[in-house]
Amino acid sequence: MLLIGGAFLTALIYRPFSIELAKGLGEGWAVDVYDRRGRGNSTEQPPDYSMATEIEDVRTVLAATGARNILGHSLGGSVALNAVQEFTGSGFVPDKLAVYDAAVNIDGSIDTRWLDGFEDAVNNGRVGHALAHMKKATSAGSAMARIPEPVLAGLMAVLSRTKVNRMFRQVMPSGVGELRAAYDEKDHARDFSVLPPGTHFMAGGKSPSYYKATAERLHAAVPGSTFQLSPKCVHGSIPAAVKELVADISAYFKDEGPGGNPRPDAPDAIPVPRG
Repeated sequence: MLLIGGAFLTALIYRPFSIELAKGLGEGWAVDVYDRRGRGNSTEQPPDYSMATEIEDVRTVLAATGARNILGHSLGGSVALNAVQEFTGSGFVPDKLAVYDAAVNIDGSIDTRWLDGFEDAVNNGRVGHALAHMKKATSAGSAMARIPEPVLAGLMAVLSRTKVNRMFRQVMPSGVGELRAAYDEKDHARDFSVLPPGTHFMAGGKSPSYYKATAERLHAAVPGSTFQLSPKCVHGSIPAAVKELVADISAYFKDEGPGGNPRPDAPDAIPVPRG
């Protein structure tokens, strides 16, 4: 399986989750995670970076690993959906595709006006203000979103001194590029109708409501797709390797129903040559 991570996150962040998911999937499975452009050991984003760059990177990693299944998280879900849409009719279409809390700008559903302030703060080294812009935009309706921006900026500046957030600061410049690549182009739910039947749209019950609404709209547009809500999970439950979500994802890829039992309509397993 190829796991495509979200914005600002390195492959190392996903290591605990990938280990637990591999255990949940069982013998014969491997979970591959890669650093997308501008983080970890990957190269920087090129001057002409766009979603097309991400799609070609997915193609390259699939060819190198022989992975036959794809899981995308957050903005990585947007990359996964756009990539498989592009791969239609080719040998790169995965056997199974699942996304959790996919960050897709469906019909302009995401207000991207905050990106200008975020980019300006990043370019001027105002990390606290950059984080405040992002938190207020991505946590709409939460208590954090109601905090006045100057106060929130100060709080974010303090939090950014932690080990995890120091890493976060390092990937901020590439984060601007990937957010614009994913959000500036307004996708339409109907554009994804070519995705393979069985595509699995997942959302966290405690994630911002946008993710559930987006997953439901995509599910309605993709014939033969499925939708699943993980009631106790939040947006960050994938990197955190929350057991409920690991179990839900493992069951989907193994064609299992609730409790780990094989689905009555699951086809017999067919060996797939590894390229």
